[in-house]
Amino acid sequence: MQGTVDGFSYGLVTPLVAFVMACLGGALGLRCTTRAFLVGGSWRPSWLALGSVAIASGIWTMHFIAMMGFTVREAPIHFDKPMTYASLGVAVLMVGIGIFIVGYRGASGTALFTGGTITGLGIASMHYLGMAGMQLDGELEYNTLTVAASVLIAMIAATAALWAAGQVRGLLWSVGASLVMGLAVTGMHYTGMAALSVHLHGTADPVSGDPPAALLAPMLLGPLAFLLLAGVVVVFDPLIVMGKEPVPRPEHKPGVPAHPAVPHPPRRLTPRTRRIPARSTSRTPQNR
Repeated sequence: MQGTVDGFSYGLVTPLVAFVMACLGGALGLRCTTRAFLVGGSWRPSWLALGSVAIASGIWTMHFIAMMGFTVREAPIHFDKPMTYASLGVAVLMVGIGIFIVGYRGASGTALFTGGTITGLGIASMHYLGMAGMQLDGELEYNTLTVAASVLIAMIAATAALWAAGQVRGLLWSVGASLVMGLAVTGMHYTGMAALSVHLHGTADPVSGDPPAALLAPMLLGPLAFLLLAGVVVVFDPLIVMGKEPVPRPEHKPGVPAHPAVPHPPRRLTPRTRRIPARSTSRTPQNR
């Protein structure tokens, strides 16, 4: 029996909120990645790790907010919590690998392609692993071409966003990148949902069950709290907000004053101080 799938049970509320969460996670993560390009030493992996978790949490939260509006009219839906949290772990791991590659190898060439591809595959893996944790009295089937299109969208979006983060061109540049990433990630989600069809095992009579919001809301508290914390860190770091590169401090060398004196401007030459070229001492035929 074919199930009646509805991905917009609450109208446009869940898609809009999901888009906002994807943009928020992307903005926080990309600003942290941009900040990592401006620092070195032990601070760089810390910023990259914070950016990875922020992006993955935003994407994961976006996915399950969107899933609150997903229903199958003939069957109740439940979610397997270990599988659901495993999808978050996969997202953090794969997005982190992609961001660390770009953070240490640069946002261009092979490093950008590799990092963007792994990050995009992490986004897609999170989506389909989260869908695998959805339990109902039936089977989920996917259209192969539509699934491939959703994965391609995720890879292109991740590559474009990481490229923009590596440009270090200020706040507006990253805001635009986060909007593009949020739109692409949300589009990837609903493209993947469009590839889904449900074949039920039971009867055609509707069965009552717990609403998805009641099941998913408690699981979203952790990622939402982390995004709030990451937002506080970003707001109180002016370099993250403005995206400006700090002026490098000169390295202190032994025997050299820490604050060398400012050199005087060059002295203007006067007729007395101007160097007069020496006369030639070689004899000429007139002097013989």
